[in-house]
Amino acid sequence: MAELRLTPLGGMGKVTQNMYLYEYEDEILIVDCGIGFPDIQQPGADILIPDIQHLQKLLEEGKRIVGMILTHGHDDHIAATPYILPDLMKEGAEEFSIFGSPLTAGFANNRISDGGVKKTVDVIQDHKWYKAGSHFEFSCHAVTHSVPDTKHFFIRTPAGMIYHGTDFKIDKNPVDGIKVDEARIAEVVAKEPVLMMTIDCLRVEQKDWVTSESATGPVIREQMENVAGKVLVTLMSSHIHRIQQTADAAIELGRKIVFVGRSVEQNVEVAMQLKLLDIPKDSIIDKRDIQDYRDSELCVIIAGSQGQEGSSMVRAVYGDHRSVQITNRDVVIIAAGAIPGNEIPYFSAIDELCRNGVHVVYPAIVPDLHESGHGSAAEQQHLLKLVNPTMVMPIGGADRHRTKFLDFVADEIGFSRKNVVLPKHGEIVSFFKPQVEGAVGHKVVGQATIIPRIVDGLGIGDVGPKVLSERKALGGAGMIVIVIPRHKGELLLDNIQVVSRGFVFMQEAQGVMTFIAYETSKIVRSMEGEVTDEDMIRKIERKLAKKLYSVIRREPLIIAEVLEM
Repeated sequence: MAELRLTPLGGMGKVTQNMYLYEYEDEILIVDCGIGFPDIQQPGADILIPDIQHLQKLLEEGKRIVGMILTHGHDDHIAATPYILPDLMKEGAEEFSIFGSPLTAGFANNRISDGGVKKTVDVIQDHKWYKAGSHFEFSCHAVTHSVPDTKHFFIRTPAGMIYHGTDFKIDKNPVDGIKVDEARIAEVVAKEPVLMMTIDCLRVEQKDWVTSESATGPVIREQMENVAGKVLVTLMSSHIHRIQQTADAAIELGRKIVFVGRSVEQNVEVAMQLKLLDIPKDSIIDKRDIQDYRDSELCVIIAGSQGQEGSSMVRAVYGDHRSVQITNRDVVIIAAGAIPGNEIPYFSAIDELCRNGVHVVYPAIVPDLHESGHGSAAEQQHLLKLVNPTMVMPIGGADRHRTKFLDFVADEIGFSRKNVVLPKHGEIVSFFKPQVEGAVGHKVVGQATIIPRIVDGLGIGDVGPKVLSERKALGGAGMIVIVIPRHKGELLLDNIQVVSRGFVFMQEAQGVMTFIAYETSKIVRSMEGEVTDEDMIRKIERKLAKKLYSVIRREPLIIAEVLEM
């Protein structure tokens, strides 16, 4: 029985960090390679990248990568490439190609180049079939989303046809006029029925069709009118259609356009080279020349719509940006919604602007400033009926969205519940043609170990659960350091020193420190026989933690050390 395996390394139960492995016999086809964003349980982390230890294990077993497909240009689908590719391109590894549409390839090549990796993405064309190894063929077609040149893929395998559909909406009036290629979908499906389809389920909670992206342009223009100072517009850096509409409004109102922020500047350059963005060059000024123009003549399109620490927008909000200063004569337009889980930094930037008397407009008060790039339940139903797969697997949403999708397709359109595939985190699913009509054509065949890989500064993967646990303890209850002096092999238990940070107020400190020193000496004296320093320290930290919690209901980070005198 021909069997195709699918292992999601990300994007399953999470909105971001998308990466999927299709495996047939000894060949692996990868779809997407994106980053994720840390939550409050991961303090200090910059970004998350997919855990590829399962993939590396497959390669050690003799399997090989025959290609990587990138579906569209959002960072949660392409930006892990500079971190992942070096591990997949080590000396002796077999070469493989990466494929993407022109804009996706342009964005990804910038990320890869910035990471110092010598690899480029090959540009592919719609409707053409491309071979990957001896078991896979794929073909892409247009869908609408919040970044141009987004594609869905048909993947032909010996087990059957796969429809890999990621982020999409069905925009009936797209800014660039390119609609979902329904004719191509119908053409392929008529010849080869689809065994399994993946589908974006993020907006399944919304029943009505999502408003067209073209509706945002007039609203942005309206917010720009009659502004005495600068207009600052922050949006997703890859949202080329929204950048186009913002630029059109600015030019119509007699303002020059300034792009600020590396991601915006890079993406605009790529889009203009590909003629996917049309802005007259004499309407654009360099950010270093801002001072040569009156504020009323400027529209600043700036990166950092999510309130990301260190972004151009956040630096401008707090008065730290070299080129852009925000005054209370300016208007700030937040033309983006908060990514799920990112609400705190997003609204913190807005709060700071409001405290400083700056007029801010954002989707919560002007809803049409942002239209989602993800299709509603109605759009998901439309695409599902068009593709008409035997099985469907919702992806790209949180667990609540995946579960809601199951209820929606079963209760509202009559799709068989047993053919909705909902693997748990890291589960490996096998797909095959059912032997009997109506039988189940999938099963869980394994579990991949998936541990969050954290990029923290220049470190990749060196921040694990223990470090995160320590950071949370530091942030929650502070730290205690216990120093036990030792002289000529003898522990000086009457001279134990205790230092704390972020644990108790100064007026409380002396009594608490004395108590900790006393309890530490008691723990050490209770130990029998020869004990190594490591065992003693571990026992002190464990027992003292329990004692402190029982007495004061707090759990500081405890560090004990032996100091040779």
